[in-house]
Amino acid sequence: MKMKSSLAPGIRLITNFSRDSWYRGFILILTFLFYTAYHLSRKPISIVKSELHRNCSNVIQPKDINITNNVTWCDWPPFDQDNYQTLFGVLDNCFLVAYAIGMFFSGIFGERLPLRYYLSIGMLMSGLFTCLFGLGFYWNIHSLGYYAFVQVMNGLVQTTGWPAVVACVGNWFGKGKRGFIMGVWNSHTSVGNILGSLIAGVFVSTAWGLSFIVPGIIIACTGVLCFFFLVEKPEDVNCSSPQHHSGQERSQEVGETAPLLRDSSIVDPSINGAVSTEPDVIVEEHSEAISFLGALRIPGVVEFSLCLLFAKLVSYTFLYWLPLYISNVAHFEAKEAGDMSTLFDVGGILGGILAGLVSDYTGGRASTCCVMLVVAAPMLFLYNNIGQRSLGTTIGMLLLCGALVNGPYALITTAVSADLGTHESLKGNARALSTVTAIIDGTGSIGAALGPLLAGVISPTGWNNVFYMLISADVLACLFLSRLVYKEAQRWCGCGPRARGFNEL
Repeated sequence: MKMKSSLAPGIRLITNFSRDSWYRGFILILTFLFYTAYHLSRKPISIVKSELHRNCSNVIQPKDINITNNVTWCDWPPFDQDNYQTLFGVLDNCFLVAYAIGMFFSGIFGERLPLRYYLSIGMLMSGLFTCLFGLGFYWNIHSLGYYAFVQVMNGLVQTTGWPAVVACVGNWFGKGKRGFIMGVWNSHTSVGNILGSLIAGVFVSTAWGLSFIVPGIIIACTGVLCFFFLVEKPEDVNCSSPQHHSGQERSQEVGETAPLLRDSSIVDPSINGAVSTEPDVIVEEHSEAISFLGALRIPGVVEFSLCLLFAKLVSYTFLYWLPLYISNVAHFEAKEAGDMSTLFDVGGILGGILAGLVSDYTGGRASTCCVMLVVAAPMLFLYNNIGQRSLGTTIGMLLLCGALVNGPYALITTAVSADLGTHESLKGNARALSTVTAIIDGTGSIGAALGPLLAGVISPTGWNNVFYMLISADVLACLFLSRLVYKEAQRWCGCGPRARGFNEL
């Protein structure tokens, strides 16, 4: 006791937390940084578009340049043509379609390769292709094929990120608080978008190539960080495995109370999952990776995948078209419309956290998603009809719609994917998480590619029709969850055992 009282207050605070808690916090922060870097490197193209095609009549003409066209002299070929919006759409879809296709294969590779190596290589390659897009400025490249190829390759290597980071976080966190923890953790998407916009904006008017090169260097550096510091599983550092099923509660409690400074040579065997006195605890870890069809047979995977397709369709339509909608309907300037559209992302962060909290408390992931989607449909209708009447109304409706639209999307891609990837039907196979995550997010990415494309086709007929399309997508997303919602309702009414996650589905 005398030696303990002589410790500095800061050291006493550190040792009050368990060894497991420090490692889990470290992994959460590390994976947050990794996926922030992924989104940070995706954002520059949306900022640079305005520089690739400008209103040259407002730009001072240099005296030493022979100008033959006063309208497009300052544009970057091939984006100086009248169909520049179509060309920008080609670049967007090259990334999104490649990302959607690659995601289905990414999880399969992720299950069979060490996550540390997989993530590190993915971030290094993503940094390379992001830089190659920016180097087109310095190499004076004006070929659409070059930029389209870079976008396709970047879309493919970016698929390494999501299945791997969700699998890693799922390995470290059990179901008890998974919804809340992952709801907070999922804000990396918005943080990455904001940082990517700020960094790209610094260089866009002077040398737009740096708007890509700097984020490319950043994500490459995080790849190096991943290689040196990522710990894939608690067992690798003698920490306790998380509580994936109810029988593991005892071992989880023991691990949570293990002091930070305890001697690793005398760690209780039950903490490492080697020995257990609990009959329900599944301690065998199957080494065989799950197949694609095997992952599809996990109860709930197909339903949540199809639900995410339509939920992500709505979310990405707002991501790509909301600034233009605000500018056209509310008559805001481009910068003001862009700033205002960020409120939708702020609402999404709040919605993701709320969805996680509610689903943790109720044990109903599907019901939480369904309720938010049901409420989102009339809110989208109201936003289109009354959302632009005043500044206060616009702010309030954007926050509300952002929460209701992105809340289910965030919950499905994080906590739901982790729950299904550790489903009890897998009987301890810990290598299914990456494949399940890839299937769910890959299916959702099809919607992410379709949404902006459909909005571009429908918007010339009127914004009302775009919102009818979004409302229809919300309704369809709810319908795909109806069976799971029914099962959860049965459990709550006493027709089945109450449990968190999807063990009874």
